[in-house]
Amino acid sequence: MTYFSRREFLRTSAAAGALASLGSLPLPAESASATDWVPLGKSDVKVTRLAFGTGTYSGAVQRNLGQDGFNRLVRHAYDSGIRFFETSDSYGGMHRMLGIALAGIPRDSYRIMTKVTTEDPMDPQQKIDELRKQIRSDYFDILLLHWQHTATWTEDTRRWQDAVVVAQQRHAVRIRGASVHGLPALRQVPSFEWLQVAMIRVNHKGTRMDTEIADGPGLGNVTEVVEHIHQARAAGMGVISMKLTGEGTFNREDRQKAMRFAFRNAGVDSVTVGFKNNAEIDEAIENINAALA
Repeated sequence: MTYFSRREFLRTSAAAGALASLGSLPLPAESASATDWVPLGKSDVKVTRLAFGTGTYSGAVQRNLGQDGFNRLVRHAYDSGIRFFETSDSYGGMHRMLGIALAGIPRDSYRIMTKVTTEDPMDPQQKIDELRKQIRSDYFDILLLHWQHTATWTEDTRRWQDAVVVAQQRHAVRIRGASVHGLPALRQVPSFEWLQVAMIRVNHKGTRMDTEIADGPGLGNVTEVVEHIHQARAAGMGVISMKLTGEGTFNREDRQKAMRFAFRNAGVDSVTVGFKNNAEIDEAIENINAALA
């Protein structure tokens, strides 16, 4: 029998209570699925509701497949209707691997999102161009400022914000945004007009979600996170969610609940999940379709 301390019990109970207090959002009038194209907020970029993530344990899971195995996995995702792929400069070598895996597929048939580490002293335009070369694409559909985790990130990243706007003007990037960790960083999102897209951690249990300390211990504040998601959506931002499977810790039942919560309660546009085999892709599609039914 697994032992739970009183503190862990109270945290779990609090997350369950928060879930119960959040109402469900209306479903689309017509049938919806994981592979539908949906707009990200008020932008003109559409993505599939399910994205193929390449950053499981900073990409170690995907890299361990080897290039051939990764190619087969990406092609299975594409053939299954997933046309949205995401990566980061911190997922060692994944731009190159993803570029090889997508080679030969018409570029306008899928979307790519990358995330850049803003602590990198490299010239931003040079960095963006290097990543475009690695992934074999003239442009990124979405570029996010990666791992923003302080209350002052909107000021601290001014150099990168200006650079991304320039990259948009030269058509190297279509739309811009940030991924945030921790409540102090998340609280800045809804009112930050520079943002067009926000990547936010969310699931029904609060596992690996935002607390007062970025990536800190304990369960995240589900109610506050969802409140900020709703505010961001109301401000016209697109919202993409991560940590849908509790960083791989959820069982099948909780993976189903997490998908339902993301779309029915939090109201995100799209979700990203890291995969290591075809069965996981098939299940994620099935779980989203069930959540939207």
